[in-house]
Amino acid sequence: QVHLVESGGGSVQAGGSLSLSCVASGDTDCTYLMSWYRQNPGGERGFVAGITSGGDPTYVEYVKGRFTIPQDNEKRTIKLQMNSLKVEDTAMYYCKFQCFDGASTGAFWGQGTQVTVSS
Repeated sequence: QVHLVESGGGSVQAGGSLSLSCVASGDTDCTYLMSWYRQNPGGERGFVAGITSGGDPTYVEYVKGRFTIPQDNEKRTIKLQMNSLKVEDTAMYYCKFQCFDGASTGAFWGQGTQVTVSS
């Protein structure tokens, strides 16, 4: 099993910044992808950004240039620096740990952390 602890989030005005962090523990000895997804009530959960165990980041198009995964990330940790936040970035943000091999093959989700951007 893999346990995820998320932190960060909160409320900010449009144009402001927030930072999210997620740390994975447990059976994490695997090839993995750690990601942030977001979801609004009644909506689908969608991919925002992720980083592989090899350290390669990837972003959804609409956050490129605004959101960054710091390259000094420790292993099995994903941080998300969110700058120039927009009202439409308001959502519950979920951390996902996807294990592709090893004892915990599969996907694990955090509890979620709320990000609210006001105009």
